[in-house]
Amino acid sequence: MAVRPLDDRVLIKPLEAAETTAGGIVLPDSAKEKSQRGEVVAVGGGKLLDTGERAPLSVKSGDTVIFGKYAGTEIKVEGVDHQIMREHEILAILEG
Repeated sequence: MAVRPLDDRVLIKPLEAAETTAGGIVLPDSAKEKSQRGEVVAVGGGKLLDTGERAPLSVKSGDTVIFGKYAGTEIKVEGVDHQIMREHEILAILEG
C-alpha cells in the first residue's frame, strides 16, 4: 500500500531513539523519548496558493529531518510506524 500525502503534508518514518545514554546506561522502552528525527518517505504536491498555483515544498523524499516532539499524527503503513505532518511542523533538514 502506497501513501501519497496531500497538499503540504509530508510522510516521515521516524528514526529509532537512542537505546543507551551517553554514559552507556541501557534504557528500557518505558524510559525512551519519542524520536524527533526521521526520514522523509513521501511529500505532497505543495500548498495551494490563492492564485491557484502550488508552492513547492522545501523537503524531498530521502531527506533526514528534525521535527517537534508532538508534531504530526502517528499512523501505521504496512505495520511500520510513520508520522504525517504539515511541512511547517518540520524544524530542520539534516545535511551531510
